[in-house]
Amino acid sequence: MLSGKQKRYLRGLASCDKTIFQIGKDALSDNLIEQVDHAIEARELVKISVLKNSPVDIEETAFDLARLTDSELVQIIGRTIVLYRPSRNPKIVLP
Repeated sequence: MLSGKQKRYLRGLASCDKTIFQIGKDALSDNLIEQVDHAIEARELVKISVLKNSPVDIEETAFDLARLTDSELVQIIGRTIVLYRPSRNPKIVLP
């Protein structure tokens, strides 16, 4: 469980990153979940955009994606989701 200070730190790091995944009309497919899981292991911090044509609820999708990838939900801002999970070889040092 991340503290408020750690979440603020991660939000600051994520603000500079680009979105690397988009959730569209297919919503959460097994392939997307697998790709996000691999990306989180490699990068630790991942931004995901939910497109306007997506039929899913953003908050529900964010919580489901965090649960399915065993990661922490850092932030939902607009249509963007930020997830974090430390990898086996940590790259981000939390305060």
